[in-house]
Amino acid sequence: MTSLILYHAVNSRGAIARWMLEELGEPYEVRILKLADGDNRKPEFLALNPMGKVPVVVHGNAVVSESAAICAYLADEFPKARLNIPVGDSRRGAYFKWLFFGAGPIEQAVTDRAFPRKDEPRRAAIGYGDFDSVIGTTANVVAKGPYLFGEHFTAADVIVGSQLRFGMMFKMIPERKEFVDYVAHLAARPALQRAQQKDQALAA
Repeated sequence: MTSLILYHAVNSRGAIARWMLEELGEPYEVRILKLADGDNRKPEFLALNPMGKVPVVVHGNAVVSESAAICAYLADEFPKARLNIPVGDSRRGAYFKWLFFGAGPIEQAVTDRAFPRKDEPRRAAIGYGDFDSVIGTTANVVAKGPYLFGEHFTAADVIVGSQLRFGMMFKMIPERKEFVDYVAHLAARPALQRAQQKDQALAA
């Protein structure tokens, strides 16, 4: 029996963790929750994540929720996959910045764009500042390509790349050339292709 278990739902943020697990190349088990049936509100799942959200990854005795935390955890636990920037490397700070910039400012800015507030908040009152700054900052870093750290693909690319892929798919992020080129590099990765095929099979 595998020691890695992914709690997942079709058409959810669980796709991010699925992609990360495919990049690891380690065997894992998937347990599907049907959100429409309230599986995520049942006591056995709430014991894993009281927020009732997917994804959740269980690795032995460790239970990890939140996509960026899952990616960071798995990258460090399975260093042979070279999906992290290791301790002692001066780039590790920037690696964590982009991991959490993707899960924080990018997602927050896109969510605010999708569900606009009645009154525009003061720039200093929201953690990400403003949408245009987030988009411009992201475009500048991905333009260096092919990945956030040159030729070294990391868990940060899983997080930032997922936000850009979904954001452009739903027309909430502009299809700037920098984003289109970056996402095209990601789309060519066999692990992402496998993850998409498995999720498409589930949706069918």
